[in-house]
Order: sequence, then C-alpha cells, then structure tokens
Amino acid sequence: MELGQRRYPIHIGRGLLDAPESLAALVTGRHALVVTDSNVAPHYLARVQQALAGKTTGTLVLPAGEQEKTLARFGEVMAALAALGASRDATVVALGGGVVGDLAGFAAACWMRGVRLVQLPTTLLAMVDSSVGGKTAVDLVQGKNLVGAFHQPAAVLADVATLDTLPARELRAGLAEVVKYGAIADEAFFGWLEDHAEALLARDPDALAHAIFTSCAHKAGIVARDETEQGERMLLNFGHTFGHAVETEQGYGGLLHGEAVAVGMVLAARLSADLGRAPWSDTARLAALLERFGLPVALPAGLSGESLLGRMKLDKKGVSGRIRLILWAGLGQAEIVTDVPEDDILAILEG
Repeated sequence: MELGQRRYPIHIGRGLLDAPESLAALVTGRHALVVTDSNVAPHYLARVQQALAGKTTGTLVLPAGEQEKTLARFGEVMAALAALGASRDATVVALGGGVVGDLAGFAAACWMRGVRLVQLPTTLLAMVDSSVGGKTAVDLVQGKNLVGAFHQPAAVLADVATLDTLPARELRAGLAEVVKYGAIADEAFFGWLEDHAEALLARDPDALAHAIFTSCAHKAGIVARDETEQGERMLLNFGHTFGHAVETEQGYGGLLHGEAVAVGMVLAARLSADLGRAPWSDTARLAALLERFGLPVALPAGLSGESLLGRMKLDKKGVSGRIRLILWAGLGQAEIVTDVPEDDILAILEG
C-alpha cells in the first residue's frame, strides 16, 4: 500500500503468526505493547509474546466487545504505555478484531504524538476493513467513532488461520464488509461472491484468501487516493451511517458492526431505489446475498425512526447540520449524496 511518501506491507497468508522472526522484525524499537482482548488472548497471545521475547514488552488484555471501545479503555492503553516506559520508538501491536485495532491504533496515534503501530487482525472484518487505512477511534454514548485520528500502521499481518477459531456469527459479520466492496465498486466481484457464498461460509481457504485480497486491494486503492476522507474514501461508508445509528441506539450491545452495516446497506439501497437513483432489482440482489450469508437485512424491532434519524445527524460524515449519505446508482456505483430530504430518510427508517 502506498500513501504519498508512505508505504507499508499488507501480508495475507496462513501461519503468519507462527513465524517469530517475521513478527519480531515488525517491532523496530526496544519497547512493544501488545493490546488484545479476552477472546483472542487464549488462542494467540503466547505466540506473539514468544516472538517478541527479545524486546521490553507489555501486554494489555481488554474485555471483548464493541461496548469496550471507550475513552476509559483508551486511558488504560495509555496507562499501560506509561507503565512500560514506552519511548518514541515504541510499537503498539494490535492483536484482535476491529475494537482492539481501533483502540490500540488511537493510543498509538496519541502516545508521544504518534508511535509505530502494527496490526495483527484476527477477524475477517478487521482483515478486510478496519486494520487497513489508518482510521482509529473510540465510541461515545452519543455516537460511534466520534473521537479518533488518522494513524497509518507500519504493517498489517493477516494470518488467515486465525479465522479457524472465529465464531460463525463473527465470520458472517465480516462478510458484510466484503460484500460492501462489490456493492460500491466492483459488480464482477459481487457476482463472484454470489457464486462462492457457500465456500466462504465453509471457510474454504482459497475463497477466503481471494475475498480478503480483493477487499484489501480495493480499500488500499481508495485510501491511497483519499487518505483523510475528503471525498472518495467516504464511499467506503456505504451502509455505515444507518448502521452506526443502529449500533449507537442499541448501546453497542445489540447487532454486531457487520450485521448493522448489512442492514444499513439494504436501507441505503432501498432509499436509492425510492428516490429513483437505482434499480430495485439491484436492491433485491444485495439483500438476497446478505441473507445467504446469514445476515439481517431489516431494522431490529423496537427502534424509533425519529431516534435513529437523530443519531444520523451526529454522524461524522455530516456537514453543516446536513446528513451526508452514501447511496448508489446500482451495483458497483456508489455516490455521495447530501440533498436527501429528512422525511424520505425517516420513511425508510419507519419501514
């Protein structure tokens, strides 16, 4: 991946965490803090610690779950860096899914105004989306990812073998982000996903490797052209404005992020069709593929449309009080739209 004068490798393969020399080479200074969570640590922490045995290393194991992506947990990471005596050449190693990657990345961005970050994603969602591109953040009660920074990793190492221990629900949630790349930019890839849905659900290694590589290639290209989300990178948020509103309204304890994005993509597609911007047939294809992956395509019961609309108004993509949405003209044709009347959005939210 290349961002202006910065380049960093994205390694995708099986057994990468079992190569201690490669892992150790990613930590160039004396200090390393490994941040992980209670789900991942029993499986993979010991391997990473062993690889970094020659370094001055600290470890922080956080409780698992989106509800832990808070300023308080961010403070714990900063305190762990202080306890380690981490210097300017320290490396923060994020071993886990999107929550760990976001928290550890934000801490790396802030410690001494920025230190080295290495991402070791262990979920499909993190491999194809959150570990690549340098967006780091924590959530507030008022909204998701409202406090954060752009801080690119020094390297991303995605060991596909970690998906063997991933719960089925988490795998399905990650597939929502894979579908997103086909939906916004690559109709041919979307068709490939339709043809290989069962193989992906069965964790076929070749199918997973192709899906991860294609997704990362799409994201890397977009981020290289628009690192700080001034234009094209916003397209990667297809479904996210709706989805983030759902996550926030549920207190980060309901739908998983990928599940909420699946619902959000269908709502965005339905709104596009309602506005005459896109064909209904593409909306049907999108919903059908997501359902084949076992993902929800409708809002959970009991959520208020007015409340969700209020959450969307605080979305970080908004400008001058207006909701800025990512809609589409059909498969592979996402677009940024700022002039959708709130009544039309509310109609979609109220079904």
